[in-house]
Amino acid sequence: MTASTSTSTSTISSPAAAVPVLAVGSVAFDSIRTPWGAADRVLGGSATYFSLAASQFAPVRVVGVVGEDFGPEHEAVFRQRQVNIEGIERAPGRSFYWAGEYEADPNVRHTLTTELNVFADFSPKLPAAYRDSPVLFLGNIEPGLQIQVREECPAAKLVGGDTMNFWINSQPDQVRAFLGRLDLLMINDGEARELTGEANLHRAARRILELGPRAVVIKRGEHGASLYTAGGGYFAISGYPLEDVCDPTGAGDSFAGGMMGYLAQHRPHGLHREPDAADQNVLRRAVVYGSVMGSFACERFGVERLRTLTSAAVQRRYEEFQALAHFDRQP
Repeated sequence: MTASTSTSTSTISSPAAAVPVLAVGSVAFDSIRTPWGAADRVLGGSATYFSLAASQFAPVRVVGVVGEDFGPEHEAVFRQRQVNIEGIERAPGRSFYWAGEYEADPNVRHTLTTELNVFADFSPKLPAAYRDSPVLFLGNIEPGLQIQVREECPAAKLVGGDTMNFWINSQPDQVRAFLGRLDLLMINDGEARELTGEANLHRAARRILELGPRAVVIKRGEHGASLYTAGGGYFAISGYPLEDVCDPTGAGDSFAGGMMGYLAQHRPHGLHREPDAADQNVLRRAVVYGSVMGSFACERFGVERLRTLTSAAVQRRYEEFQALAHFDRQP
């Protein structure tokens, strides 16, 4: 574990004090089975986890598509967290549905069912009021659509995003074009290796930075996350030591929400081409808050833990992370 010797603290400002974050991705229903239980047709999707996590730090606007099975009770999940859902399109049919099962090792997941339904024809439609969003997160959708949304948001000063192995393998040129429009990429370790052909994650991160982003975060599940920035910056944090992982489904999207939400408070104007010392410090704290939100998401099925989470609980866990990573200089 790489640790910082700094003893400085960070606190969460009121979300109202931050600029809005626009999130584009999936809103879905999931059925999940783990050795610790099961949940059927619970609210999920990348944009759902992201927005609920980010709403701890900033106002959130969501763009997605749902079917006729998405009712007022599901809308209420977003509204209770003050998430603007004007950009969620309603389409005839059923919402995106995924079913999966986890083994005792939560890193081992088996997909049982994937039904794209209305998501198969998803083309993001941005309300006019969303186009001035200064912070933008492009969730895991077809890279051509990610590029389209980026071009429709010229006011965005800080742009984050992610991708997956399906797009990396099927549309490599489009993925690279997408990366050239990003400030921050969040990706897991396997996808980083696939994207670059590099087995070593440090080399993989440097290759990704050469494609355009100012920073890249490589997520390593329970083993934590690593931050790399243009100009040679590096930071790593361990995973939070959860004894019971109830459901890891939305951990990565919650990580992204926590990180982008915190950056909306502290770097809404964007990052330097080569992030300076101030950028580096904010990015490091954002990685920790991302890890905090990802760990909370694992504690309940679906989005249940994120629905009831308080800023005080988030801050306490941030301080626990800080204590875990701190060590004194040798006398």
